[in-house]
Amino acid sequence: MSEYTGDEMVRIMAALSNPHRMRVVATLVRGATYVSQLARELQISRPLLQVHLRRLEAAGLVTSQLQISEEGKAMKFYSVQSFALQLSPESIARGANSLTLPDAEKDAEKGVRDE
Repeated sequence: MSEYTGDEMVRIMAALSNPHRMRVVATLVRGATYVSQLARELQISRPLLQVHLRRLEAAGLVTSQLQISEEGKAMKFYSVQSFALQLSPESIARGANSLTLPDAEKDAEKGVRDE
């Protein structure tokens, strides 16, 4: 099992903190599928599903691949990426040591320290 940085841990946990996204991952465990089929299975709209898929993809939990059907229609297939995030007080402490702050937060902190 690989060790995740604090930033990666935050991205993964944030992505999985939504029940729709957890259901997407659970469905994709059975195998890759295209957006329309996934939307039907999950009974959510395609636009809402796309939002969740983008978040999961940004966290590295799913990948997409464009395929052309026999009829010439472009279909985007999604599949789940293998991951294993072990949460314990110790793993969170290790992750916290590697967290980075966005520039705006760094500047704000610097301003507070300089006063």
